[in-house]
Amino acid sequence: MRKLAIGIAASGALALTGLVAPVASAATSPDLVFSAVTVNSGKAIAVGTTATVSVPVTYTLTRPSDLTIDYKTTFAGVLLYRGTLSRMANEIDPEAAPTCTTTATTDTTVTESCKETLAIDPENYLYSASDATTWKAAGLYSKIDQDDDDSDGHISIGYNYDAWGPLGSGLQIKRAARLTVNASPEPVKKGATITVTGKLTRANWETGTYSGYTSQNATLQFRAKSSSSYTTVKTVTSGTGGALKTTTKATKDGYYRYVFAGTSTTGSATAAGDYIDVT
Repeated sequence: MRKLAIGIAASGALALTGLVAPVASAATSPDLVFSAVTVNSGKAIAVGTTATVSVPVTYTLTRPSDLTIDYKTTFAGVLLYRGTLSRMANEIDPEAAPTCTTTATTDTTVTESCKETLAIDPENYLYSASDATTWKAAGLYSKIDQDDDDSDGHISIGYNYDAWGPLGSGLQIKRAARLTVNASPEPVKKGATITVTGKLTRANWETGTYSGYTSQNATLQFRAKSSSSYTTVKTVTSGTGGALKTTTKATKDGYYRYVFAGTSTTGSATAAGDYIDVT
């Protein structure tokens, strides 16, 4: 889905989003060097089912001094992909031109410090659990030559595309998680048993909903009304549909919550504290 690499320079019927573009030949490939690529400050990205996640990307671009990149018919930037460079299983492309500042020049080259934002819309880019994995970064360059004036009975579109990768360290995209909690009964007498239930779910990109996450450890924590910090009570394992349930003794007024540390494919989550009045 090269939305910007193609779409920013073309419009209407010439917008070729989704087209697998041919790789430009070595004879026409520009001499670009992408370096110091950092995506999301090196942190994992948790994505839910509807909200678009904005991901900052910084990099250094060195280009020939006689190469003009106008972000109209020519474009350079950084994309994310999984799979191999020649056969990407999925990719996330920039949708707006980067902001670049010249930091050095020579007789033959220009070096720029660039910033861009990748907008990860789960409905457009993430399709299955397979996308919850390590992604790679690649530098890209594209050029469009088009003549869409059909007054002479002829139009033409020429498109070159180059990519360099992988660049920088791997980036983890994870399924966002949610946690709920409910402590009951309330109010409760001091020393009586209370039941703390909850549910752990995570984003299902195939259905666009949150599904129960089973067989996962969540930590039950308690914060006294007079305290500003939580302490661990016990660890609970999620059951069918991500259900959490345990019991504990009521000792004082305060808040109970569940905390999930996350896994290699799923982000962390913390439930809002549920208050218990102990009489």
